[in-house]
Amino acid sequence: MLNCPECTAREKQKIQVKYEADTAEDGSRQELYKLFDEIEIPMKLDPSTKHYICKRCGLYATREQVSDIRYRLNQREKTRQDKQDDYLEWWQKSKKEKQQN
Repeated sequence: MLNCPECTAREKQKIQVKYEADTAEDGSRQELYKLFDEIEIPMKLDPSTKHYICKRCGLYATREQVSDIRYRLNQREKTRQDKQDDYLEWWQKSKKEKQQN
């Protein structure tokens, strides 16, 4: 059974805010990840259209669309350091490699 990616992301965000407020920053986040694993918001399958429906938020999507939504929500934003690393990698490539791309 699929979990609703949007509702799950909202719940994870709420749990993370509460966890960070309740505990001191000690570097270990294993308890937080265990709390994330406990989140279950199942979606119901509509067999005639092969779409999944979330009873909580009303999301209506195919399995592929749910996967795309989950990927988009889990993708982190690029930081300045990531951009600098990408540029450095590009700069160090040979001229032939740059022309091929």
